[in-house]
Order: sequence, then C-alpha cells, then structure tokens
Amino acid sequence: MQTLPEQNQSWVSEFILLGFSNDPTSNGILFIVFLLLYLTSILGNGLIIILISLDSHLHTPMYFFLCILSLLDLGYVTTTIPQMLVHLLTPSKNISFAGCWLQMYVFGALGLTEGIFFSVMAYDRYVAICYPLRYTVILTWDLCMRLAAGTCACGFFLSLIHTFFTMGLPYCGPNIINHYFCEGPSVRSLACMDTHLIEIVDLVITVFVIVVPLSLIVVSYIHIALAILKIKSTQARCKAFSTCASHLTVVTFFYAPSTYIYMRPNSSYSSEHDKQISLFYNVFTALLNPVVYSLRNKDIKVAFFKVMGRGRVVW
Repeated sequence: MQTLPEQNQSWVSEFILLGFSNDPTSNGILFIVFLLLYLTSILGNGLIIILISLDSHLHTPMYFFLCILSLLDLGYVTTTIPQMLVHLLTPSKNISFAGCWLQMYVFGALGLTEGIFFSVMAYDRYVAICYPLRYTVILTWDLCMRLAAGTCACGFFLSLIHTFFTMGLPYCGPNIINHYFCEGPSVRSLACMDTHLIEIVDLVITVFVIVVPLSLIVVSYIHIALAILKIKSTQARCKAFSTCASHLTVVTFFYAPSTYIYMRPNSSYSSEHDKQISLFYNVFTALLNPVVYSLRNKDIKVAFFKVMGRGRVVW
C-alpha cells in the first residue's frame, strides 16, 4: 500500500461541523438570533442596493462602491449562515468534502475581495476630500469599473490558491470541525501532515490582502485628516469627518478579527475562541455596513423616503 504522502488523497469524504452547542434549547435560541441577524443583513444590504439603483442622485463613485460592498456582504453571509441555521435545527451536521471545498472557496473569495475593496473605498474618500473639484475627472466610471473588477479578480484568484492548498492536504481522520463553517485554519488543523508550508502561503496571501490594503488606508486617511483640518467651514469639516468615520468603523470591525485569526501559526489555534471571533467579520460586519452607512448618511435617507412615496424618484 502506498504511503499517505505519495497517495496525496483524502480519506475523509465528509466533515462534521459542531457549531456552537449540542443542547437543543440553546440551538433553538441561537437559530432565532442568527435568523434575525441574517434577515436584517439581507434586508439592509438589499435596501441599499435598491436605493442606489433607483435614485440617480446616488449614481456617483462613492455609492457605486457602497453598492458593490453590499453585494459582497450579501454573498458573504449567505455562504455560511443558511447552512448554520439548518444545522441548528437538525441532528445531522455533515457537509461533504466537495461542499466544504466550495464553501471555503466562495467565502474566501468574497472575504478577500472585501478586504482589498476597503482600500478602494479609502481611495475614493481621499480623492473626494483632497481633490473635490477634480473628483469626477479622476474617478471616471471606467476607472471605477476597473477597480471593482480588479479587486474581484484578485480576491477570487487568491482564494483559489488558499483553498487548493488547504483542501489538497491529506485528511485521514478525525473529521470533526469545531466551527460553524469550513474556515481555512479550522479545517487545516485536521490534516494528517505538517502544514507549515501552507501556513506560509496563507501568510503571504494575508499580507497582500490585509497588511497592504490596511497600509494604503492609513496613508489615505493621514492625507484626508490633514486636508480636513485645512477646511475653514465647521459644517463641511464635520460632514467630511462623518463620512470617514463610517468607513473607518466598518474597516475596524473587519480587519481586527480577521488579522487575529489569519496572521498567526496553527500552534496558537483555538477553535472555541476563533469561531466566536469569526462572527465579527462574517455576520456583524455585514449587519454593520447598512446600519452605519444609512443612519449616518443624509443622501441614503432622502433616497429611502423617495422610494417610500414621500417624494419623487429621479430616474
């Protein structure tokens, strides 16, 4: 019989996702909580997409990027939460090897794309505040489309590398994942061989997706802060700070937990701790985006009242 490394095939045909609890009562409560969170995320992000699509006053680069962000969040939560809800209600918590592969890839692709996309949104704010008179000249629709397509291409390509290396490892048992979805580190911890090389690959990807974009965001906001301090009008200064605060809030909730989970070795992996932290960049970020951008944004509120019939929508 061939040795496991030579065979290079997984012996596991499916995985078992433990989720958060085995207690039926606790699972029932968690089902209601996560269902409400999921529906709220879908409603909030879906509403932002509809409002931006219907109101021509929102057909600007800033709201185009916000619409893309909402689309990413819709796919992000839909990749993991519906399956988790099913597992909370049924005794079977199995997921096939192919299903795990697909979930890891799609979740990673959308997450990596969003991580890069935050730097694009920071660049948008930089141009809008530092070069307001040249905003539409610099950020043309052609450039906006290229930036959106480029971030998606990078995210989906890098996720393919991450998923290929992770799921290409030999898994000969156990097949129990102490998580609520197939996340890279949680699955990789079950591999039957040393994963040091895969950790290096993941670290390189993480640096490209987290460290580089985050550095660009910091540099952008340093220039933005300096430009805002030069604004004489207090009202204009407050408006600029408010717009930037919304973006920075969402960025913090996304980058902080994802940096903690992905930029460390497997030796410090803690399944119980990590699956709780992952809720921040998986569930809460998707929920936070529409809340932050709608409650603090006058244009979104005006568009909402127009759609509700309290004003005329300009097509």
